[in-house]
Amino acid sequence: MHFRRPCIFSPLLFLSAGLFTAVLSFAQSNTLVKSPDGRLAVTFETVDKNQSVTVGQLVYSVTFNGKPLVDRSALSLDLQGQHPLGTRVEIVNTTPYQADETYRLITGKASTVRDHYNALRVDAAEKDYPGRKLTIEARAYDDAIAFRYVVPQQGPLDDYRLKQEKTEFRISRDATTYALLLPHYHTMYEAEYVRLKMSAFGGGNGLSQKLLVGLPLLMQVPGVGWMAITEADLEGNSSMYLVNPDKSWSRGWFESQLAPGADPEVVVEGTLPHHSAWRVLLVGDEPGRLVESNVITSLNPPCAIQDTSWIHAGLSSWDWWSGSVGPDGKPAFTTATMKYYVDFAAKSGFPYMLVDAGWSDMNDITRMNGKVDIPELVRYAAAKNVKVWIWMLAKAVDQQMDEAFPMFEKWGVAGLKIDFVEHDDQRWIDWYYRVARKAAEHHLMLDFHGATKPWGISRTWPNVLGYEAVLGMEQSRANGRDNPDHRVTLPFTRMLAGRMDYTPGGFDNVTEADFVPREPHPMVMGTRAAQLAMYVVYEAAFQMVSDTPKAYEDQPAFDFIRHAPATWDETHVLNGEPGEYITMARRSGGDWFLGSMTNSSARELDVPLSFLGPGRYTAEIYADASDAGQYPKSVSIQKKTVDRAMNLKVQLASGGGYAVRFLPQK
Repeated sequence: MHFRRPCIFSPLLFLSAGLFTAVLSFAQSNTLVKSPDGRLAVTFETVDKNQSVTVGQLVYSVTFNGKPLVDRSALSLDLQGQHPLGTRVEIVNTTPYQADETYRLITGKASTVRDHYNALRVDAAEKDYPGRKLTIEARAYDDAIAFRYVVPQQGPLDDYRLKQEKTEFRISRDATTYALLLPHYHTMYEAEYVRLKMSAFGGGNGLSQKLLVGLPLLMQVPGVGWMAITEADLEGNSSMYLVNPDKSWSRGWFESQLAPGADPEVVVEGTLPHHSAWRVLLVGDEPGRLVESNVITSLNPPCAIQDTSWIHAGLSSWDWWSGSVGPDGKPAFTTATMKYYVDFAAKSGFPYMLVDAGWSDMNDITRMNGKVDIPELVRYAAAKNVKVWIWMLAKAVDQQMDEAFPMFEKWGVAGLKIDFVEHDDQRWIDWYYRVARKAAEHHLMLDFHGATKPWGISRTWPNVLGYEAVLGMEQSRANGRDNPDHRVTLPFTRMLAGRMDYTPGGFDNVTEADFVPREPHPMVMGTRAAQLAMYVVYEAAFQMVSDTPKAYEDQPAFDFIRHAPATWDETHVLNGEPGEYITMARRSGGDWFLGSMTNSSARELDVPLSFLGPGRYTAEIYADASDAGQYPKSVSIQKKTVDRAMNLKVQLASGGGYAVRFLPQK
């Protein structure tokens, strides 16, 4: 295995700048960069705050279509043993530049991505002793603003020891947010996105000020547009959360909080020069424009693997969700049961089968516990043109990857589902990169579970096919949190960060009134057609087919899943609103796929087919039957000839869906 060193961009840290309530007086420096289409603009300034020692504060502000989106917000770094870097500074130099290039992704929402932006490098320096220097690198895309801090090598600083980053996000109006509320830093990002006014996060409005908001954070800014805050390219850094430090009943603001590690006094340490992760503001007139964006991957270094021929997206059969149910309908975690799932994958044309927890000693992943013979299963699967993935515990991987990964490669294992990571401080972000590199050396693909949200690492290390970091369908085994309202929130929130291993495919479809959490043989709320639509709506390069093989026997609707791709050449969001509904169209080669889903409200949508290419297509339509609201398993299947000048009338039952495969006619 040969690697080339990932591209290293000049270090840039997103400094926190605030909209001050006191009167601001402008310093002499004022710099602005606009997106290529001129609609988005970010300005960097230094300002003085009256009646305060805070002078020369570096700030940024953002406008969209000429309207304020982010008011002046402070940028600063709290370095150990020093006063904050970002105050008492002046802008000494600015360097504009631009880029317009294309690159290819091995897997993702698009195969070819245009990386087009205008950029600005802002060099600032302290006016007085010790004269420390700070650089901000900023990019303005048509659908995003991104910036990062860079602390250059310099005499006044021997190394980089960051106590906390103080990047402010002072939104111009009291936005409606869709927030992932987390109890602490060691979570698996498995919670609902709650719809709240930004002002609700202030300490005077009922919610604790200690409440952490996970990324991405989606919001609708009244009269301006939609925006989401997230981050990209985390190597060498710690993951960012948000808090609202305001104690009043005004709208307040959000401020960055980096996940602490073993040393609570220092969240990030390293040598100089050092750059932070990119702070990313996805922006659009409609929420669907944010879903379509490829900015997160564009902000990461290029592919570091020279030979990627062994990396392939695909669907997988999976034993765990259904309870490792065998052909007799009874749970049995054995080699024979796993072969049953391999046979199902082979018959269905799936490239993969995943063996979940239980095959190995939890604390020693090099030692099997006798229930499933993995080498034997891999040999059996290979004869049927199926490759096997295996589950592992993150902490055991941390301790044993050097011994385990060569052994798995020798067995012929295709990939690893690594679970219960539960940390995203600097040490564990570094762990993600170490695991990706070591796995690539041994031709192993990866699916991280119990993990933090993605940040575009799959561009640099395309063997990272999957991320969980979502309240997914597994919840149906224990409770009712995985419901239709939640499912149509996810594409506009969690999925903005990247691929999402939600694990769709449940075929015991029931109404909310009839739903009972259970295992084995779990039920799912909503219609079967909605489960089909998830294979289009939810981006996952390693996509589960979660139910038992028997659940799909003699079910005509299963044919849609059999033909669903797991990676795409092109993606369009045709309509939608968070928590309400969504319709997406994706292209794979010459074929198009459409998926539409609604919340608990039945609705009718008029969907134009203008995304199709020229000529006629055969549309294979899998829709909620007329009685699907009462009998959610009911699917209407029909074929019709369509072209791009036509519209489809989409009828969605409560918790319903609509899935279409478009095949070009010869």
